[in-house]
Amino acid sequence: MLQTSQISLKSCPVVLVIEDEPGDAQLIRLQLLEREPGAFVVHLAGSLEAAKNLINVQGVRPDVLLLDLNLPDSTGIATIERCRNLIDDVPVVVLTGLDDASAMKTAIQSGAEDYLTKDSDGSALRKAVRYAILRHLRDADARLASTVFMHAREGILVTDADGIIIDVNDAFTRITGYQRDEVIQRSPSLLKSGHHGAEFYEVMWRDLAEQGHWFGEIWNRRKNGEVYAEMLTISTVRDGRDKIRHYVGLFSDVTLQKEHERQLELIAHYDALTKLPNRVLLSDRLHQAMAQSLRRSQLLAVVYIDLDGFKAVNDSYGHESGDQLLVAVAARMKLALREGDTIARLGGDEFAAVLCDLADTASSLPVLSRLLEAADHPVHLGSLALHVSASIGVSYYPQAESVDADQLLRQADQAMYQAKLAGKNRYHVFDADLDRSVRGIHESLQHIRRALNENEFALYYQPKVNMRSGAIVGVEALIRWHHPERGLLPPSVFLPVIEDHPLAIELGEWVINSALSQLKTWQDAGLNFPISVNISAFHLQRADFLDRLRYLLGLHPKIKPGSLELEVLETSALQDISQVSELMQACRELGLSFALDDFGTGYSSLTYLKRLPCSLLKIDQSFVHDMLDDPDDLAILEGVLGLATAFRRQVIAEGVESVEHGNLLLQLGCELAQGYGIAKPMPAKNIPDWVQIWRPDKVWATQPTVSRSGLPIIFASVEFRSWVKGVVEYLNGSDVSPPQVYAQDCRFCAWLASQESPEMANNVAFRDIEKLHLQIHELASELLAAKRNNQAQDFAEMLRRLLKLRDKTIDQMRSLLFETEGIAFLPSAGM
Repeated sequence: MLQTSQISLKSCPVVLVIEDEPGDAQLIRLQLLEREPGAFVVHLAGSLEAAKNLINVQGVRPDVLLLDLNLPDSTGIATIERCRNLIDDVPVVVLTGLDDASAMKTAIQSGAEDYLTKDSDGSALRKAVRYAILRHLRDADARLASTVFMHAREGILVTDADGIIIDVNDAFTRITGYQRDEVIQRSPSLLKSGHHGAEFYEVMWRDLAEQGHWFGEIWNRRKNGEVYAEMLTISTVRDGRDKIRHYVGLFSDVTLQKEHERQLELIAHYDALTKLPNRVLLSDRLHQAMAQSLRRSQLLAVVYIDLDGFKAVNDSYGHESGDQLLVAVAARMKLALREGDTIARLGGDEFAAVLCDLADTASSLPVLSRLLEAADHPVHLGSLALHVSASIGVSYYPQAESVDADQLLRQADQAMYQAKLAGKNRYHVFDADLDRSVRGIHESLQHIRRALNENEFALYYQPKVNMRSGAIVGVEALIRWHHPERGLLPPSVFLPVIEDHPLAIELGEWVINSALSQLKTWQDAGLNFPISVNISAFHLQRADFLDRLRYLLGLHPKIKPGSLELEVLETSALQDISQVSELMQACRELGLSFALDDFGTGYSSLTYLKRLPCSLLKIDQSFVHDMLDDPDDLAILEGVLGLATAFRRQVIAEGVESVEHGNLLLQLGCELAQGYGIAKPMPAKNIPDWVQIWRPDKVWATQPTVSRSGLPIIFASVEFRSWVKGVVEYLNGSDVSPPQVYAQDCRFCAWLASQESPEMANNVAFRDIEKLHLQIHELASELLAAKRNNQAQDFAEMLRRLLKLRDKTIDQMRSLLFETEGIAFLPSAGM
């Protein structure tokens, strides 16, 4: 049967007359054309077969069929159905010699648009043809509207002028849980969640009355009591007299989107482990507190807290125990503060607090004592009692000289270090006149200047690559100090000493100039890839930065500015972000590009992403390092990638140490990377040889970028690896807390249960995973029993079996993932 699109009424409709009597057929043609010769295009067919030939072979596309019921190849009412099968969605008008009311009724019921006798005059025939086409168009539009209404993905609700529901579609039922007959003749208020007050609905009805529509976000309640968010559009429908006839509501469920926004907000402003504010939120609250302190003529204190002995706990009892200790101590320190104070986790075992509304410095002492006591109190994990203390540094605001928020935090940090030197488990107050010491690992300013004058600094280069294609996308220049006595020193030893000092500008310009010179050397040797260099906030915010940069570029006229990329640490405190944004834009106009380094760890996150024209984000290695067996790190990494995607930035991951790290990053959609698993930083002379031998791991080329439906499988795999790691660490004695060995109690088992479905019942990989899961828990139970009973004879062999079962399970998880994504599976390549 030939398929056509919906008929449209044309100025010259095409009529196909199916009549076996030649005389009658010619008469019908004359009747159609007698008054208006060009009114219709008429084709004649003496049988259904002849009509089929005209349509399928000669390409005739009729707008209406005039049909005699008695034809050589069909007679009676059945002829209508056979005729309609010739061509889809074309109206049929019966034209017969039988003037019978019963036959007319039967013909109309069988699908005919109209029923005429052959003695009808030309005027009646022409009207019947046009009316049939118009009626068919009207019915087709009504059917289309009904189909759109019922099958739209958005929920649709129609009320009368009094706001009483008269119709809903299938999507309404799917979203709200209410069946159609449960809401007809009821008010939409049955969906109210109670989240909005009367004023909200007053504004809604006012907009409907004044503008004829309302659009916004609203929280409603499903039939099962669950509250959900929806984006809702309400439109007023009026008749020709401008009287309100209906209200139409069109809505979509955005609950998952709101939850994702909430998660991004948490990632951006709160620490994932302790749920305390992070450095971003601390910075915001400190700035507000400083302004409030000046208005109220009161003091505030910035408190820097470092836990004493935490590293020993981590090393002795494992990261999980260390994390539990941090959570417990953080909760106690939060309780030690007053209402209105803020405590944040800066990272690792370092915290900072802002104490507001202090009448004098003595007012802060009770809070400092409570903080020391909170950290010093033992934390009990089962039968284990873990103990740390705290070293606290304090700085006060305002001071005799102008200081900013970042300086206050650095002052408190320096004071904390003095508290450690004095014996720990105490606090030390910063004194601007007396406390000038720096940490012992730092060299003095005089030594650094001498090293710069005597060319003791060198640049090492770490390649940046596309793991999938193997392309080298650039190198990062990393400064090193060839110290005459201490050997090769990393930048962490000497760069903090010159922070916010003019010597930092000299060293920064030396780095840029050296990188440009190296670019020229490599280009002459046929190597063409960009070099990225790190720029401190102090250097970037210098008034003459742009002029000095132009000067340095001018010293190397053969180097295109696009070959140089500037990396700005996300932990940098940019005093005037608008000015810095304009400066960076001016640099981009010169051809340079910018990257935001250590993304996600510092002051900025969303603010810097939104306002700074950085084309590349460098994901900090702290998020990458443990993502293979730490579900929390993986969740943070996935959230950071989501932020980068939302802001349309390119992403590169630091700290790729293994093939497995690369596999997982590729599956998450991150192709660019650098790290020891690719290449360590090396002298410039080694780069050409490395370029010749560099080849990405073959497995990386096969790694898919998984869809959101595949992410739960990846997270489940990491949960599983984390559990096995915990078992191994306990067996090796590095973790004192025994793992959960009952299969039904582990997180991985919960994931397996959540996947149960008719489709999974027949999935070979899924069933193998279930079997392996039980086997590995049984073996883990045996291993723990052997450890308790000091049965060491088969211990090593059982441990090897455990790791083998782990690898088989991971392979099956990967098989399930690839099957979900529709990709061929290559075993033993890691998740």
